[in-house]
Amino acid sequence: MDPELVEQIAAAGRERAAAVAARADRPSQRRCAPEQGSGAWAAAPHARMQLRSTDDASGPLHFEGYATVYERGYEMWDFWGPYTEIVSAGAGANSLARADLDVPLVLQHAALRRIARTTNGTLTLREDETGLLVDAPALDREDPDVAYIAPKLRAGLVDEMSFMFRIVRGQWSPDYTEYRIEEFDIHRGDVAIVAYGANPFTTGAGLRAAEALDIVRALDESTAREAFTLLRSRLEPAGSLPRRGVELVNADDTRLVELV
Repeated sequence: MDPELVEQIAAAGRERAAAVAARADRPSQRRCAPEQGSGAWAAAPHARMQLRSTDDASGPLHFEGYATVYERGYEMWDFWGPYTEIVSAGAGANSLARADLDVPLVLQHAALRRIARTTNGTLTLREDETGLLVDAPALDREDPDVAYIAPKLRAGLVDEMSFMFRIVRGQWSPDYTEYRIEEFDIHRGDVAIVAYGANPFTTGAGLRAAEALDIVRALDESTAREAFTLLRSRLEPAGSLPRRGVELVNADDTRLVELV
């Protein structure tokens, strides 16, 4: 990312941080310039989700839900405080038009817990006026993952969805308080039935230690020290990074080792 742009975002973030108290119960995530192969997550704000039986009581189950809702802002957090994120209507049109589209329906973004897939005709994805509609009309009752999730869906114990994608185009507002995802690529991503996270509108969106360190490595000494101070307060209320975070720092990154 352009160093000048990084500094502009950091400066805008510091302004927000000065006015907003950090909340330890929120995940930390940063949306940045699109990068090939980068993954991002977003969730549907309590959109409709249904599980129905077919006419045959022992036959397959029919699942429908929204993996994300368009044109509805939800709260996100980064190093410097809250901002609003919005997925634009039609943002997935180009990706969904692919003839080779490969997207599974999974549980909690777990790659091997697949219960339907576009490539074998058991899953259909399309956009409507609400958002990204997920339709899996023939879930196998004998699949252990279907058997596991079905009673939880019926009981309302699990009632949210999320999707994993790559940001193709996105835009910050001039004051960096809003990020709009203008186009996403969901090919080889996923749509997922998820439990809610710390932020009720976003799931699986916590900043992982490795991602945080990648960001800090791009900063100068002074800014890096400030970022680590904030990072430690978010990842560990007691004020220290967990051992897992320390282990992810490469041995030759002596500056970061000292900061940790």
